[in-house]
Amino acid sequence: MSAGTYTPRPGVAPLPRMIAAQTALETRMLLRNGEQLLLTVVIPTLLLVLFSAVDIVDTGSGESVDFLTPGILALAVMSTAFTGQAIATGFERRYGVLKRLGASPLPRWGLMTAKTLAVLVTEVLQVVLLTVIAFALGWSPHGNPFAVLLLLVLGTVAFSGLGLLMAGTLKAEATLAAANLVFLLLLVGGGVIVPLEKFPDAVQSVLGLLPIAALSDGLRDVLQHGAAMPWGDLGILAVWAVLGLGAAARFFRWE
Repeated sequence: MSAGTYTPRPGVAPLPRMIAAQTALETRMLLRNGEQLLLTVVIPTLLLVLFSAVDIVDTGSGESVDFLTPGILALAVMSTAFTGQAIATGFERRYGVLKRLGASPLPRWGLMTAKTLAVLVTEVLQVVLLTVIAFALGWSPHGNPFAVLLLLVLGTVAFSGLGLLMAGTLKAEATLAAANLVFLLLLVGGGVIVPLEKFPDAVQSVLGLLPIAALSDGLRDVLQHGAAMPWGDLGILAVWAVLGLGAAARFFRWE
């Protein structure tokens, strides 16, 4: 055996391997966190089953599950990309985890990429679970799958930017309170369960500009009504994505 066979080879791993390893770690952390599971899995599932089985809210003509499922899918995206990511990142920032990771060979943009990829992996699991439950409840979807995918991706980017903005500018405790409050307010007033038509006309025009309303309505137009491509809702999500990511990149503080 030649000398030097077991000599260490110091140096950083290739960037794709570092991002993949960090993505796997971030995903495991998301799935092991009890509060995260409550937000991302338990609450959307309970809401879908409860409001589909019990006639609590007037969802208009047709089956309740056909109206509710697109909104619950939008809620799942918001719970993971915004609420869960904001809380987790806020406490990582407080405890100095982000500062230490920022000094590692993994560049800061690589860390944010890994966090975003972990969010996407979690959302895939959410969508699969909620879709199976919705089909069991009698859901009959329509429309273009590509439009659904585009809406979900743009919604994820928009909520991810807003979540990182909140986590990078507020204290961890304030982020925890604000993220949960926003989650509850948008759950009620974002067209997830209660149709926007139930609100006064003046309020509808404002609520319709929210990212959760655009995502819910866009998914509903495609999956329930068979629309080809909801350009208006996609435009609203694109604006929120640019504003959220731009503000997060500008104002995010690592310490």
